[in-house]
Amino acid sequence: MSRNIRHSILSRVRLAYYGMVGISVIILLKILIIQVWQGELWQKKASENGVSFQTIKANRGNILADDGSLLATNLPYYRLAIDPYFPKDTIFNKHIDTLAALLAVQFKEKSKQQWIAELTTARAEKKRYKLLNKEPFDHLLKEQISQWPMVSMGRKAGVFFEKIERRFRPFDNLARRTIGFVQQDSGKNIFGRGLEFSFQHVLAGRDGQAIFQKVGIEQWKPINDGSYIRPEDGLDIQTTINVDLQAHAEQALQKALAAKNADFGSVIIMEVKTGAIKAIVNLSKDKKGNYVEDNNYAVAGLAEPGSTFKIATMAALLEEANINLDDTVQTGDGTYRFYGDAVMTDPKKGGYGKLTVKQAFEVSSNIGISKLVFKYFRKNPEKFIAYLDKFGLTRKLDFQMLGEPAPYIKRPTDPTWSGATLPWMSIGYELKLTPLHTLTFCNALANDGYMVKPYIVKRVLDGNRVIQEFETGVKGERLVSARTVAKMRELMVGVVENGTAKSIRSEYFKMAGKTGTSEKVIGGSYTEQHYTSFVGYFPAEKPMYSCIVIVDNPDGGYGGTAAAPVFQDIADFAYSQRLTRELVPEAKLTDALPVLPKSAYQADLRLLAERLGIKQSVETKEKWVYVRTANDTLKMLGHKMENNIVPNVVGMTMRDAIYVLENKGFKVFFTGKGKVKQQSVLAGTKFNKGDRILLRLG
Repeated sequence: MSRNIRHSILSRVRLAYYGMVGISVIILLKILIIQVWQGELWQKKASENGVSFQTIKANRGNILADDGSLLATNLPYYRLAIDPYFPKDTIFNKHIDTLAALLAVQFKEKSKQQWIAELTTARAEKKRYKLLNKEPFDHLLKEQISQWPMVSMGRKAGVFFEKIERRFRPFDNLARRTIGFVQQDSGKNIFGRGLEFSFQHVLAGRDGQAIFQKVGIEQWKPINDGSYIRPEDGLDIQTTINVDLQAHAEQALQKALAAKNADFGSVIIMEVKTGAIKAIVNLSKDKKGNYVEDNNYAVAGLAEPGSTFKIATMAALLEEANINLDDTVQTGDGTYRFYGDAVMTDPKKGGYGKLTVKQAFEVSSNIGISKLVFKYFRKNPEKFIAYLDKFGLTRKLDFQMLGEPAPYIKRPTDPTWSGATLPWMSIGYELKLTPLHTLTFCNALANDGYMVKPYIVKRVLDGNRVIQEFETGVKGERLVSARTVAKMRELMVGVVENGTAKSIRSEYFKMAGKTGTSEKVIGGSYTEQHYTSFVGYFPAEKPMYSCIVIVDNPDGGYGGTAAAPVFQDIADFAYSQRLTRELVPEAKLTDALPVLPKSAYQADLRLLAERLGIKQSVETKEKWVYVRTANDTLKMLGHKMENNIVPNVVGMTMRDAIYVLENKGFKVFFTGKGKVKQQSVLAGTKFNKGDRILLRLG
């Protein structure tokens, strides 16, 4: 009996099992039939019923400068479209002629007659959608187009705007390569450059999904059936970039590259105590001969640094040996043979003869420096490399932007190592570094021997709420002793005061630095083309910023004549900013003078001064003037408004600034209230009508 019961139970279990398997197979077959064989049919039915499964795009986060200014943001742009079949005959026939004429004038893609023919044909063919312009336009133009016949009627006429988001840089091409971009290929793979790509995981957010139902002409609403997934907007990142320093560095480098007809150049400015990157500039010549931001030479550009590497060499020598700066080294007639055909040369014809160590560094004597290294490290070259390891010059910095390569530093175990490798490495050959690596070590010398990790993004924000804070700090123990720091400062100040960079010597503050000029390798051989550079810090006594400048292949230029002047220009600007901000109290007008705009329309200003009883001195016939005060007198100085040259509107009221710029042909955007504190396009540069400019008011 028990056997029969057991058999019955097993039979029922098998039957249930086979039943479940059969049902599962039927369900799977049904899914395959619906999705594969009947997929197009059901998609068509869904479309006919006005139902669509759509992605809801997340808003991309902003990229901010150190003071919160927008470097990159999303702005709404629009395209104009029409449902040609929707409007009534009376509306279509009455307005089609005017609409076609306006389209032809505004977008210049087709003639009036072509538009009439295309729209009439589309209506006859009962088409429900036609795009009326290819290139999206901004909100200002949308407001104008909204007044057109048919467009102003909205849904009744079947005309509507399609909104799309576009990445907008308020400061135009400022720090363009550093800000970067992201794109998606046909396979939906994300690629890009700069901060946009490096922080894609933060900025992108997460797209949502929902089932939408059509409720009007290209109008959809989500169906709340539980399948709705809300998008998560991207977070903002605040960088360490200072807009003023970035703009001035770009201007200074571009001017130098053009004057020397160089191939490319880069600049990095770093805050000494924190490692915060205040500016990164990368300019290279395009096919038209213009200098544009393209490749990130500053972070990713490996090259033989040449004599700027001597700061590391001298630091290693001072740490290793009891060298005094007034010790001497014989450099001879300008040539010295190390092994066989390995001949070291100095730039001065006939040589320098006997030099002190300080003089050898100041004039950048290759023979002097390499002989010292050969003397103290020849028997143990691994010890020299060990100093480079300690200095952080043999490994990546783990910088926040993607694309940083590892330095190329030979070791005695390398099969290409030879007896001549050590002396040539000591002067910046047979090794490769990025400008960021060289600057980071130089910054450590400025920072009392302590290395700080460079960084360019200081926080992640959700509105005003800090989500993540990036802090730099001292990396490990002191790289060099206080004694070496003091001697290196003396050596690097000497380069500017007496040596290869004495042309940039300042009467107002001391700079410390080192020039570099290396011959470029092309096709495996050294050429007459040069990679020139200057690295240093300022003020030398109390360092505020460190900076490196690269100028590649200048016409007849070396580190001291091509790169060093750019450093000087940047240092002068940064130092003057500091004086204005910290050392000089704000100028206050006397009680006799009320607060007046710093720049204004002369006729308005004269009328205002007369009514307020203020003495005035007009020293120009220009319509627009700068304002200066002398005791109780208002001075008006000429403010020229040249054609195709960007005017300086800083200090103007918003009304005056917009009047000037719009009459020049600019599209003006502004943030804040009050007078103009900053303009996104540099004064004195050339522009084209229709260019955008952002004004910061305050």
